Amino acid sequence: MATAAGLRVVVGRWKGRRAAAAARGRFASTSAEGPEKESALPPPPENRISGFCPPSHSCHDWIGPPDQCSNLRPIVFYIPTHESPLERRLRELRQETQAWNQQFWTNQNVSFRKEKEDFIHSRLKAKGLELRDEKGLKTTLGAEEMAEFYQLFLDKNFKKHRLYNRDWYKRNFTITLIMGQVAFERAWRRLGLKKIKTED
Repeated sequence: MATAAGLRVVVGRWKGRRAAAAARGRFASTSAEGPEKESALPPPPENRISGFCPPSHSCHDWIGPPDQCSNLRPIVFYIPTHESPLERRLRELRQETQAWNQQFWTNQNVSFRKEKEDFIHSRLKAKGLELRDEKGLKTTLGAEEMAEFYQLFLDKNFKKHRLYNRDWYKRNFTITLIMGQVAFERAWRRLGLKKIKTED
């Protein structure tokens, strides 16, 4: 799975004792967000995953460049010609999990950027400063003030991130279990083919 990249966007510079715990897994769950919070956010930019397309003759999964919204690398899954029901179940679960991660991290990153800009704007306004100085350069806050924002954002989203971790590990466990079943099925299939050939 290519989900670890999303952590760098939200957690990369967070300060405080909870940041280390958050980095062990992912974060929240989309089920933790109420419709009121979702509607307050601007709509996320258009999804760019559909623009990535591997060669038509490929017989392997392909990992694309990072998505501009979620920072996750999309995976285009190879579909074998004679895909078994178990292989199909595994592929569809991985595809659904990828879409789930994509949606969560897109919304999370949009929320993070918006709240960060609002925080900077409010602090500059309180100091009587503009967003840009006389030379037109963007006015920034110090590291300590930004660390305060990262901690506030982390605290605000702690429950959501904890639920995301829980759901992520459930999905990962199921995917790993089915991968083992698929590996066993393929091994059994190869042994069956060898047996048929020897009988001929």
